[in-house]
Amino acid sequence: MQTKRLTIYDIAKATNVSYASVSRAISGRPGISQKTREYILETCEKLGYTANITARTLAGGQSKLIGFVVSGMDNPFMGELSSQAEIYAREKGYNLILCNSMAQNKHETELVSILINRKVDGVIIVPVNSNSYTALEKYLSQIPIVFIGDNLPEKTYTHVSVDNYLGAFIGTEYLVSLGHSSILYFGNRPQSFTHRNRSAGYIAACKKHKLQPAIIDNMSSTSSIENGYMLAKKNFSADMPYTAVFAATDTMAIGAIQAADEKKIRIPCDLSVLGFDNISISRLSRINLTTIEQPLDKLVISAIDLILQLVHDSEPERENIIIQPNLIIRGTCAIPQK
Repeated sequence: MQTKRLTIYDIAKATNVSYASVSRAISGRPGISQKTREYILETCEKLGYTANITARTLAGGQSKLIGFVVSGMDNPFMGELSSQAEIYAREKGYNLILCNSMAQNKHETELVSILINRKVDGVIIVPVNSNSYTALEKYLSQIPIVFIGDNLPEKTYTHVSVDNYLGAFIGTEYLVSLGHSSILYFGNRPQSFTHRNRSAGYIAACKKHKLQPAIIDNMSSTSSIENGYMLAKKNFSADMPYTAVFAATDTMAIGAIQAADEKKIRIPCDLSVLGFDNISISRLSRINLTTIEQPLDKLVISAIDLILQLVHDSEPERENIIIQPNLIIRGTCAIPQK
């Protein structure tokens, strides 16, 4: 069946008013009575008329749309981040276009190009990996871009990030304070600069307390519960030498807990488990995960405020915001029993 998008001319015909009056009502311009404006807008609502955003952008200069590109929706952290970002953007009078790069640099680049063609006012990106910054550099002069995640040391892009190095350092120190001297860092993704910062914080804390670092890498492009489960199932055993596991993300930690349970490894009696992110499911009573929190509200507010600052400032200065992480103590860590 052939479809036809409603136009202003269709609304003018339905309301029996002029094209110019409909245009004024929709754009909010003066020149018509309030009664006529309300009648036209009610008719638009009734018929399901959608304004041509691209045309209005060309005329008015702004679309009131922000692109939001995440690296994967299989991680609950990304879903929670996107949801809060949408809520705060709407409070600021903007709508979000959510895109999933599926942890692929090629998709990420294509999505940013599509968003620019759709005339969004700016783009917020949770990068796939360190290659993202170089691949997306060509777009920085075309549209305001803010990254959520650790920036490369040699780059000066506008970005917002939790101090991942500090978070891992704090987490390792907490495990040491409980009496753990054999701590495994689990699920590190070497291709991710964020993960490299976290593992570096873990290593620094181990060196401070004269402990031997031990790292199991996750070579997948994502940190999912399934990946955590499979990696732990392959590497965990009842007689492994570690009394504590510091997982690179909460999802990896939850997968590890599942695998440990199947191998009759009791949490936290036999093995303490610490996560990173504080996603919502980590608070469930059956999980009750001790973790390092990335404060989502601060990340979202900082990123949205920065992108709007870049949108409205004719000569914006690039800015980096580093947010402090928090240790959230629950029930998966305890004094070592062996």
